[in-house]
Amino acid sequence: MIPVRHCLKLVPLCSQIRHGSRMFPQLKRGSFNRITDEDVNRFTGIVGETGIKTEELDHYNTDWLNTVSGFTELVISPKSVEEVAAVLRHCNERRLAVVPQGGNTGLVGGSNPVFDEIVLSLERLNNISHIDPYAGIVECEAGVILQNLSDKVGEHGYTVPLDLGARGSCFIGGNLATHAGGLRVVRYGQLRGSVLGMRVVLPDGQILDGRSNMRKDNTGYDIKQLFIGSEGTLGVITDVSLLLPQSPVSVNMALLGCDSFDDVIKCYRLSRQCLGEIVSACEFMDSLCMTSVNDILGLASPLENSHKFYYLVETSGMNMDHDMEKLETCIEKVFESGCATDGVMAASKDQARHMMSLRENIAPALKAVGFNYKYDVSLPIQHMYSLVEQIRNKIRLTEGAFSVGYGHLGDNNLHLNVITPHYSAQALSLIEPFVYEEVSRLKGSISAEHGMGLKKANYLRYSKDPSMIAMMRSLKDVFDPNGIMNPYKLLPWND
Repeated sequence: MIPVRHCLKLVPLCSQIRHGSRMFPQLKRGSFNRITDEDVNRFTGIVGETGIKTEELDHYNTDWLNTVSGFTELVISPKSVEEVAAVLRHCNERRLAVVPQGGNTGLVGGSNPVFDEIVLSLERLNNISHIDPYAGIVECEAGVILQNLSDKVGEHGYTVPLDLGARGSCFIGGNLATHAGGLRVVRYGQLRGSVLGMRVVLPDGQILDGRSNMRKDNTGYDIKQLFIGSEGTLGVITDVSLLLPQSPVSVNMALLGCDSFDDVIKCYRLSRQCLGEIVSACEFMDSLCMTSVNDILGLASPLENSHKFYYLVETSGMNMDHDMEKLETCIEKVFESGCATDGVMAASKDQARHMMSLRENIAPALKAVGFNYKYDVSLPIQHMYSLVEQIRNKIRLTEGAFSVGYGHLGDNNLHLNVITPHYSAQALSLIEPFVYEEVSRLKGSISAEHGMGLKKANYLRYSKDPSMIAMMRSLKDVFDPNGIMNPYKLLPWND
């Protein structure tokens, strides 16, 4: 296996960007009107001059990976739900296309314009309205940064049931719109299970106020669930009420080295058996992932020797002595079974943070060395890494290309990444639709947690039956008959 340092040189990011319409030349602009000076004046009257941007818009046009870019000429940043409603009402009447945007940390081109759509940024909807310290419930607006929300509820002894590497810049509204999963699904479950209520603005400006602090509400259809994972194609989430778990008192972590992916799976099974209710994260990464964060970002592995695979296990509980004892016993059993040949337990919070940073910084490291083709899929656990190996074989003759695999074992979520020096249509043709065909054959999902966006929209059929896609289109037509909300995203546009 060739180390990353021998595969690629650092490539200037500006050379990586592809306009969405150029990446998909068959994609044509919809029959939307173009913005006029009268529209800008109308929007300025709604949100004020501070809520309008017409210059220096690269941040809003380009995705986090620097792989997809549109060319909007207008960004609108409302500061209230009423302003959001007024903006959408005018857009709907004028048939102006809109892209709702949160922290713009997505990986599938879902929060960026493809052509000249208006960007509706939620950056000014950033108030944490109320924290109930007794019930463990937080009410906040959609533009609150995840890290800020976590810090604030932490002051009351709670934690947000979601944690991502992008926590410092992603918005809670975007997390809901894409149904982000993150590192601790194994402990807290999917985010939708923690949502008590939300407020949403529909394309015609109607405000659906479904805010609630009740854990039990059996009064008919659970409408809020339609907007979780809808990627801004049905409306704009503006407020949310979340149920919060208690902050753990004891957090412990161990990093293990394994010789094969089968050994990784065995480590995971032993972890679940030994640690039970306190296990909070079970992550894996291959050797090229570790080499990437070592060489590109200078993050050193705490293990002296290199390994083909690395397994990271975290526990979160309320009793340090009890939790540490359980983790120590688990590690002993892992070594006795022979499924790990090396390992270390974190002796402090700083060491634990460093171990997790190795896993969290894989994406930034890979972004620095070339063009990234990212595939966030779910598969039966025994097949997760075989897909990486298949792709590695398919791209073996592509100059400068390499692939890595890492992800969340607790919810069978593989992050398959292929990196080339520059965007290559030839490389893409080797990967797609093969990846989606394999995932479909194995009864997996082509999007485990980041949504469909622009990049995956035309492959929806690999995870959804035609009748399901037809129903999704019907729902889209009900909520957004003019099709102005985040066009070209989630649903296939080449039918």
